[in-house]
Amino acid sequence: MTERPDTDLPLEIVAKGPAIAVPSRLRFRARYLLVLLVPVLMFSGAVIGMYFQPPALQKFYALTGLQPGAGSTAPIALPPEIILPKDMAETMRASDVVGLARLMPRGDISYVAPPYGAGDARVAEVLVTEGDVVTQGTMVARLDNQAQLESAIFLAEANLAVRQATLVQIRAAVENSRNEALASLAQAQSVAAEATASLSRTNDLSAHGVATQSALDTAIAAERQAAAAVEKAKATLARYPAAEVEDQPDVIVASRNLEAAQAELARARNDLIRSAVVAPISGTVLNIHARPGQKPPTEGLMEMGDTSRMMAEAEIYQDRISLVEVGQPVELVAAALNRTLLGRVATIGLTVGRQGLLSDDTAANTDARVIRVMVELDEASSTIAARFTNLEVIARIDTDNSVPAKP
Repeated sequence: MTERPDTDLPLEIVAKGPAIAVPSRLRFRARYLLVLLVPVLMFSGAVIGMYFQPPALQKFYALTGLQPGAGSTAPIALPPEIILPKDMAETMRASDVVGLARLMPRGDISYVAPPYGAGDARVAEVLVTEGDVVTQGTMVARLDNQAQLESAIFLAEANLAVRQATLVQIRAAVENSRNEALASLAQAQSVAAEATASLSRTNDLSAHGVATQSALDTAIAAERQAAAAVEKAKATLARYPAAEVEDQPDVIVASRNLEAAQAELARARNDLIRSAVVAPISGTVLNIHARPGQKPPTEGLMEMGDTSRMMAEAEIYQDRISLVEVGQPVELVAAALNRTLLGRVATIGLTVGRQGLLSDDTAANTDARVIRVMVELDEASSTIAARFTNLEVIARIDTDNSVPAKP
């Protein structure tokens, strides 16, 4: 068999020894793979840094003034559940703050509840319809306890009439009794004076031997009896210590009973309010929850709101709230409106709470920490938003005060 020359072998033949030389082609391929691995590691580090945002990365952004997503018209640093409309995304600036919001009347929604003490009363009649504008204190519904409360008023009125008649009767009786006691005392004093004079004459006659002892004894007894009658008349008159009839004890008791009857009538008339449901504020009837024959639900008979001036309650993430100030322009956008609403920041909340406005995305973060910012809409936007209470919108706050709000 013919031996092939060494030059025909695919690999270089190296003599066996303690060290094995690596081919230069393999060394070139290892360097090439290492170069390709560097971009992969950099991309992975960037993704991990953006997702976890370690303290070192946060300090870097704070020192340099850079913001995540500032170089993109649709920055991915925004909360993933907030999907910006196309028009808003095209004009989005890095300094803008975005959050979910809801439209609401000024002062928020008021729930019209039945009056205190209504008990198990049912709705008898609803006097308004959705969309009606009513003023504060206007009756918007009646309950079926009105007849029962009216009967209590009639009973209290009758009791008051009885107390009034009793007072008149007692006044007359006291005045007559006092006059009678005065007359009896005067009569007893007159009889006593006469008996005293008769006894004096009888003593004189008895001393001269003209009057008998029997006549003297009779005069003495008559004088004592007259004196006892005077004391009795004085005791009877003592039942009326005051000169005025109104100050007599019996009249005072009757007067207090009359006042109690008057208070009972006032209470019965106030209880009649329990049959009337009135508007707590001036505004528009937004929703009615109960119909005649139903028991008022726990959330109230109806909802009202002052839609003459609409506002928006925006939830801003706590790490962005430092950029928000009162008076900054706000743009509100929702697909249902097909237009933009404008307003300005009115107030900024003082507490941090859990996110209450959630999108339809099941994977959205439901435990975000937010601060509520109240936005006051301008007149034109308020007129449009008046028909869309509780509509979810996207609020974009322009934190650059030098840039005016959009016309």
